[in-house]
Amino acid sequence: MKYGKIILAGGNGYLGGVLAKYFSGMADEVIILARKPKAEQGNIKTLVWNGKTIGDWVYSLQGADLVVNLCGKNVNCRYTEKNKKEIFDSRLIPTHLLGKAIEEMKNPPKLWINITSATIYRHAEDRPQDELTGEIGKGFSVEVCKAWEKCFFETNTPNTRKIALRMGIVLGLKDGAFPRLLNLVKLGMGGKQGNGEQYMSWVHEEDAVRSIKWLLNRPEIEGVVNCTAPDVIKNHVFMRSIRKAFGRSFGLPAPAWLLAIGAKIIGTETELILKSRWVKPTILLSNGFDFRYGKIDEAMAELSSQHQK
Repeated sequence: MKYGKIILAGGNGYLGGVLAKYFSGMADEVIILARKPKAEQGNIKTLVWNGKTIGDWVYSLQGADLVVNLCGKNVNCRYTEKNKKEIFDSRLIPTHLLGKAIEEMKNPPKLWINITSATIYRHAEDRPQDELTGEIGKGFSVEVCKAWEKCFFETNTPNTRKIALRMGIVLGLKDGAFPRLLNLVKLGMGGKQGNGEQYMSWVHEEDAVRSIKWLLNRPEIEGVVNCTAPDVIKNHVFMRSIRKAFGRSFGLPAPAWLLAIGAKIIGTETELILKSRWVKPTILLSNGFDFRYGKIDEAMAELSSQHQK
């Protein structure tokens, strides 16, 4: 199917780049809303916005098939008061702004997807958390997700379908969590983290973008959707799968006390590593979405073959 306009707000990061490339072959134009200008690449063009005030960028939203909001400061940092404020503001302010712009349009976008996070669910080792029966957790990152989704769903856009896409760890070579984990494996430190029993909800980058296109063609689906592979695995299995795919037979484990020291050094929080995320994509599965990389070893084999090119 050919699309008209695809808008990626805050789309100059890793996942935005994957989405822009994916949709450029099936849309007339892909427009990235970013803070810095960038030269056009084929039918991918960048419009400058500050994410805070209405500007000329608003006109680009008229009649769009899809708006994907990817705005937000990376939570992979120390939770200082300054960083906490930036994490909240960088999500809530652009989301509110997009809602205000869309609300006043005569020909608004058909679908608006906010990329939120599967970390909104509680620490779970007992049962999977899905969109229907999942329980919301506690802690700073959960509060961020809750506030963000509340802001998103409160915006008044009666003629625009809305989906909060709760994304797991996106696996790709270019950026995100995976290259950092792969570096640990290459350095011989790719063993289990903590006790290794925490569940990890992940999704291959190709399935992440395919699911967005699939949702675009499913007008009956709205609200919250989990975007995680059905193969939820424990941390020690995840790390072993990376070692196997990338030819490393051994990996030193990192106990929780060592992670706490390392997190301070590299400027992150151990919660991002030790929380057990057992998330099930019930809506995708029950409506027939077919994961290309549903098993972790399939995903790793594909990433390894890419890596060798």
